[in-house]
Amino acid sequence: MTDFIAIVIVGLGTYAFRSIFIVALAGRTIPPNVIRALEFVGPAVLSALVVALLVDESGSVVAGIPELAALAAGGFAGWRTRNLIYTVVAGMGVFWLLRIWL
Repeated sequence: MTDFIAIVIVGLGTYAFRSIFIVALAGRTIPPNVIRALEFVGPAVLSALVVALLVDESGSVVAGIPELAALAAGGFAGWRTRNLIYTVVAGMGVFWLLRIWL
C-alpha cells in the first residue's frame, strides 16, 4: 500500500508543478523571444536522445547500421518537412525495422 501512496503523491506533485505555470501565465502574453526560444526545445530533446543512443558508458561512439540508417532517415525527413513528429516517426520507423531484420 505504501507504493501506491508514493505513486499518488508523486502524481499529485507533478500535476501541481505543471499546473502552476498554466495558472500563473493564463492571463499574460508570452513575449515573442520566449516563444522563439521554446521552438528549439523539441529539437534539443531529440538531439539529446540521439546522443544518448549513440554513446556508451565509456563515452565512445557505438553506431551500427540501424542507428546510422535511422539518423539518415530522420535527418532527411526533418530537412524536407521541418516537422519534428515526421522526423521522429521516420527515424524510429527505420530503426525498429532494421533492428528486427538485422
